[in-house]
Amino acid sequence: MLKISLAICIPLISLAFQAPVPPALTPTQVATQEDHKKMMDLLKITTLRRGADGRNDKAPNAANYDESKANPYPTLPDPLTLKNGKKVKSAKDWWDKRRPEIVEDFDREVYGRMPKVTPKVKWEVTSTKTEMNGTTPVITKLLTGHVDNSLYPQVVVEIKVSLTTPAHAIVPVPVIMEFGFIGGFPRPAGAPPLPPAPIVTGPTWQQQVLAKGWGYATIVPASIQADNGAGLTQGIIGLVNKGQSRKVDDWGALRAWGWGASRALDYFETDNSVDAKKIGLEGHSRYGKATAVAMADDARFAIAYVSSSGEGGVKIHRRNFGEIVENVAAANEYHWMAGNFMKYAGPLKWSDLPVDAHELVALCAPRPVFIGAGDKGDAWVDAKGMFMAAAGAGPVYKLLGKKDMATEIFPALETSLINGDISFRQHSGGHTPGPNWPTFIEFAQRYLGTLAH
Repeated sequence: MLKISLAICIPLISLAFQAPVPPALTPTQVATQEDHKKMMDLLKITTLRRGADGRNDKAPNAANYDESKANPYPTLPDPLTLKNGKKVKSAKDWWDKRRPEIVEDFDREVYGRMPKVTPKVKWEVTSTKTEMNGTTPVITKLLTGHVDNSLYPQVVVEIKVSLTTPAHAIVPVPVIMEFGFIGGFPRPAGAPPLPPAPIVTGPTWQQQVLAKGWGYATIVPASIQADNGAGLTQGIIGLVNKGQSRKVDDWGALRAWGWGASRALDYFETDNSVDAKKIGLEGHSRYGKATAVAMADDARFAIAYVSSSGEGGVKIHRRNFGEIVENVAAANEYHWMAGNFMKYAGPLKWSDLPVDAHELVALCAPRPVFIGAGDKGDAWVDAKGMFMAAAGAGPVYKLLGKKDMATEIFPALETSLINGDISFRQHSGGHTPGPNWPTFIEFAQRYLGTLAH
């Protein structure tokens, strides 16, 4: 009996200590992994280096936060040296020769090429209402941009935007547009869950904007392009590609979101309540990346607030601090970029990139850019790496007759470097744009002015 009972008990004991079964992948995750693998096959890459682990500081691939180890490749590409080695000495040489070289490198290797021809967008005002925001009466319009899909009806793209302007404005007003989320519209299928509402202790950013006499807008990125690899055969990328997978230099989601912001600007140019020559763009985290790309791509945007954009945004790619190239090349983020970007997490090194983030900032010149980040809880995005990009763009701004930050020394927390046309501030909070809004608005006022109520 003893032998029998042991034989029965041992399997039961072993079952009790089996590792938990990992949750099954969702259909979106499966399709994303399949597309990621397909892109690797196109690139003839079999493996990618692991990204940094930001959650476990004991992991062998733990994210680095030691500044002494942060710059393995300290030499950055010179934005004012042509590929033939000659120096750029005039604004004409920048516009005619050097800037096109930088644009081509970003198009091919980093963000992907925007198609030369994209579908037309027909804008519809779906609702208009007068309401109050704090103590200010405002008019809010909900807009839908119907993207022409006559060449491929299987994909439908409708861009969602809200636009709010002061009700008593007597002249067209500047508008700050944010990549974000809007109530009043149905959520797009597969859209990520809404983030928790921030705890607001003072005026919201919208109320701060209204206090200057400006308006504000929100554009929904997921209504332009899904934030996952499975959606690359849908959205504007899938529509242009007629449902087929991307080529290695096709545009990714960051550039697609920027394209959508430009289409909203097309509408603003037709709205008599808006001063379309004074449109600012703001985005945080992944949408900070999209803001920088949109600002570089469309010279009509007057000013940008790039918040905590991190790797793939205005953080130096050659930096080993927090998030790194390998994280963005992995299956959960590669869709933001061109497929070619993945090479720099595989057979190639970060230093093989022909461009770096300071040159993305330089592509925004001579227009003003505010770069912001937080402190504790925001180390992942590498505030110093973003400051370095801002500083590295300075020579281009100066060549074009504008002011740089006038320093290459990383400032103390809460120091507002806003006297030049490139500006920077690291607030003492975490991963949020909130504490830097007053500083950005102070900076933007120089360019947008203040209107009477």
